[in-house]
This record gives sequence, structure tokens and C-alpha cells, in this order.
Amino acid sequence: MIYLDWGATSFQKPPQVAEAMMQALASCASVGRGGYAQANKAAEVVYDCRKRAGELFGADTEQVVFTSNCTHGLNIALRTLLKPGDRVAVSGFEHNAVMRPIYAIGARPVICGRKLFCWEDTLADFENALRRGVRAAVFTHVSNVFGYRLPVEKLAAMCRRYGVPFVVDAAQSAGTLPIDFRRWGADFVAMPGHKGLLGPQGTGILLCRNGGIPLLFGGTGSRSMEKTMPESLPERLEAGTMNVTGIAGLNAGLRYLQETGIAAVEEREKRLLKIAEKGLSGKGFRCFFGAHQSGLFSFVPGMGCEEMAQRLAERDIAVRAGLHCAPLAHESAGTLHTGTVRVSFGALTREEEVWKALQEFTKISSD
Repeated sequence: MIYLDWGATSFQKPPQVAEAMMQALASCASVGRGGYAQANKAAEVVYDCRKRAGELFGADTEQVVFTSNCTHGLNIALRTLLKPGDRVAVSGFEHNAVMRPIYAIGARPVICGRKLFCWEDTLADFENALRRGVRAAVFTHVSNVFGYRLPVEKLAAMCRRYGVPFVVDAAQSAGTLPIDFRRWGADFVAMPGHKGLLGPQGTGILLCRNGGIPLLFGGTGSRSMEKTMPESLPERLEAGTMNVTGIAGLNAGLRYLQETGIAAVEEREKRLLKIAEKGLSGKGFRCFFGAHQSGLFSFVPGMGCEEMAQRLAERDIAVRAGLHCAPLAHESAGTLHTGTVRVSFGALTREEEVWKALQEFTKISSD
């Protein structure tokens, strides 16, 4: 199989991820629920992963909160910062994991930056929104549809200058681009464990600056006499039994990234992107390539996007077609009514796979 759907999940993972999960199943009980060896082992695994994540992303260990996915983390962040009627600045390329919670809360999104791959447009619109007054700002690090890498460092500095709290959706950047929570000064950064971090589904990380409003309430293994959730992180946002097996796998994925180097993953994706751009030029596809692009791209073929993806699947090539849970991004780029075929690379994608896939793209389009 040629797997080119890393934007959805890292189906291909280093073997040590599965090994760590099997070891956790065989040796770990629940965190904070006992003083025996298996409970202590679980606590060690969770703490080691929390510490490693903090080192990778510039956060203190206690600022690392484990979630079930990136969407879970974004919901905590948005419900902490927003109330009904609040104005919130968002980029024109946000995922439904951002937009649907905003609408559910009853907040009012102010869309900032609709020009694809254009930092000037994004920055100008955000500056205007912040100047006029918003309760918070939310922006993706990388568009999950087009790979557009937003100017997060500049947006972070702008939010700090205006005193506006902000959230970064790092669903498509964690593990492939540098993230510095401390330097950015973000209130929250949410990321999935199963994409660029190479862990299993059902894991995620929320970096929290000062705390948050819990979505779940229940046992934490500490302060059991209190009727409210603990005030301190990370226990405040981690009610219930933790996914120790998943966290063990995530820890192995993070260790792999530490040893490989996130910069090396980024360079690999850039190289593959150049191959794809060269291979598709002049082939009749409407391709979306531009400045400030990460390791994924979209194109519109000369047939229906879903048909193209299905015909590729029949050739054992995995891509994704449609709106990718991000209609706002498609609206900004003018592809809302067609959708796109998305190709996304990852840490284990090989050059020969990309060349083979490009050949199949061309064959299908010329049939």
C-alpha cells in the first residue's frame, strides 16, 4: 500500500509504538489508584510521556494535559475562553473542530484572511479584528486541506501586543514543524497524538498556560474529599481513568521524533512536496501549491474528487477526497462545491512511493 493520508492519521508507525503499547497492557494498571507496582508503573509511563512532550514543545511538565484527541482539547480551550455573544477572530482556513464548538457556544466568529498562502492578507485581517476588539483568537498552524502554514509566530506576537488570549490548532503541524509554547505565549495549543506524533488514535495533548474549565468531572486519584475538580494542572482537566496504553504508544512516538529530529521530518516533507509539484505540473490538474506550505497539498482532477480517490484506492493508494471537515477553508479557496483530493506525507513516506503515486494519478486522468 502507498499511504498518502497522513493528514488523517499516521497509519504507518514506528514498530516501537506497538511494542510500547503491548508492554503497557502487560505491566500497567491505573494511574493514581493504588500504591502497588503496576499502578506505579502506569504513573511512570504517563509522567515520562508528559515530560517528553513538554521538552519537545516548550512547556512545563504540568502544563501538558492528555486528551482523547485534538478536538477534545480544542473544546476545552474554546469553552474556557468564550461565552455566548463573544467575538472571536479565526482564520479563513479553520477545521470544524474549531468552528463547531464556537457556534455551539454561541460566540460570533470574525473570519480573518481568505487568501490562500498569503501571510499579508492573514496578518492584515487579524490586526483589524484585534484592533476592533475580540474576546479571543483561534488559528490553525497548518491548513488541513491545503497545507498553508499560517504565520503563527507573528500572529502570536500580535495577540500578545493587543492582550488577546489565543489558541493554536496544531493538528497538522505537531511532529512536523517546531512548536514553542512558552515563546508563543499561547493560552492553549491542541494537538492529536495519532498524526505527526505517531501515536495511536484516542490520544491527544493540550498545552495549557494557566488552567482551563473542565469538560468532564470525576475522579482524579487525588483530593477525593473535595466536591470540585482540583485547581492545579494537569489533574483539573483529566477526570477519569487515563488511557495508559495509548499514552505509552504516544510516548514511543515522541521518543522516535526526538531521536529522528522534527527538523529532519520537516525537510523530508519539503522534499516530497517538491517532487509532487514537479510531477503534477502540466498534467491538467488544478493544483494548490504556494509559499508557506507544509507537507500536504490538494488538487482538483478532471473528474469528481471522490471518483479519483476511489480509483486510486483500487490501485492501493490511500488519499482523501471531499471537504475534509473544513468547509470554511474550501469556501476561502473557491473549492466548496467540488472539494479536493488531498495528498499528505509523513515521517515514513518514501520518495519512490510518491513517484509511483504520481504515475497513477496521470494514468487515471488520461483514461
